[in-house]
Amino acid sequence: MIVRSKAPFRLGLAGGGTDVSPYSDLYGGCILNATISLYAYANIEPRNDNKIVFRIPQNDEEYVFDSALELPILNDKADLMKGIYNRVVKDFICKPLSFTLTCALEVPFGSGLGTSSTLAVAILGAYAEWLTLPLGEYDLAYLAYLIERADLKQAGGKQDQYAAAFGGFNFMEFYSDDKVIVNPLRIRNETINELSNNMLLYYTNTGRNSGDIIEKQQKNVKEQKAKSIEAMHQIKNQAYEIKEAVLKNNLDEIGHILHRGWTYKKEMADGISTPLFEEIYNTAINAGSSGGKISGAGGGGYVFFYCPGNTRFAVSKALESLGGRVQQYSFTKKGLETWHTK
Repeated sequence: MIVRSKAPFRLGLAGGGTDVSPYSDLYGGCILNATISLYAYANIEPRNDNKIVFRIPQNDEEYVFDSALELPILNDKADLMKGIYNRVVKDFICKPLSFTLTCALEVPFGSGLGTSSTLAVAILGAYAEWLTLPLGEYDLAYLAYLIERADLKQAGGKQDQYAAAFGGFNFMEFYSDDKVIVNPLRIRNETINELSNNMLLYYTNTGRNSGDIIEKQQKNVKEQKAKSIEAMHQIKNQAYEIKEAVLKNNLDEIGHILHRGWTYKKEMADGISTPLFEEIYNTAINAGSSGGKISGAGGGGYVFFYCPGNTRFAVSKALESLGGRVQQYSFTKKGLETWHTK
C-alpha cells in the first residue's frame, strides 16, 4: 500500500504578514489568498523492519532512523518531517511506526509560496489517511502551525497552513489566542480566468530564509515602531480592498492597490526588498504592469504582477531578459487531497 497526498501552494494577494504574532494578537490580521496549481506531495509506504526513512528525491536527501516514539530534533533538513512524526505519535498513536516518507515539491524551498507549511499539511494529510485520524481542515492547519511554530520554534505566520488545507480563494482573519476564521469567497469562473490571465508569476532564481525577515517584523511590533506598524495597518486594509475588487469584478483596480502597497511592504522590516527585486519591479512597471508584490515574507523567491489588457506578453518578455522565468499556473478550488493505493 502507498498512501498519497497533495496540498496546493498559495499566492498571498494582500495582507501578508498581518497573520504573524504579535501583530495579529494586538490588532487582528486579515489576509486574502488563493491556491494555485503547484503542489507539495507526501507519500507513505509502511515498512516491517523497524526503520523510518525520510526521502526528498529532488534534493537527493535521505534520512534513516530506527523506529522510536520520538526522533531527535537536530536543526537539520529533516526536522520538519521528524517534528510531524513526533507530534502524530504523541497525540494519536502512542507507539513507534515504521515506514518510508517520500516528499516532493513543484517549486523550490524558500520561494515565497508557503513551501514548508504546505508540505507540513501534505505530510499530516498522508498520516491522517494512513492512520484514519479524525482531522478536518481547521484541525490539520492548526496542528501544522503548532508543529512549526511551537514544537520546532520556526518563525512564521498562520496563513500558509490554512490555505493549503482549505484551498480556493479565502479571506482569512487572525486574532489572539490563535483564533483563525477562514471565509471562502464565491467568485465567478470568468473572473478567476481573467485574474489568472492578468496575474503573472515570476521566479527570480533566488531563495531566502523567511524566518530572519519575520523575526525582524516581530521585533518591530514588539518595540512599537510606529512606521512598521502603520505599514502593516495599510497592508491589512489592502486585503479588504482587493477582496472587494475581486468580488465586484473590478480587477484592474488590483494593480494600483498592489503598487501602493509596494512601499508599505518594504517598511514592515529590513531585507524584504533587494536591489534585484527593485530592478525586477521597475522592469515590469516599465513594460506595462500596473503593480506587483513579493510573494511571502520577501528577500527572494517569487514575485507576481498584475498586467492589464494584453500587457502580460510584454511584461513576460522583459522579465525573462533578467534571468528568471515566468511560472505557468492556474487558480485551484481544492485544498489538501489524500488517497491510497491497494
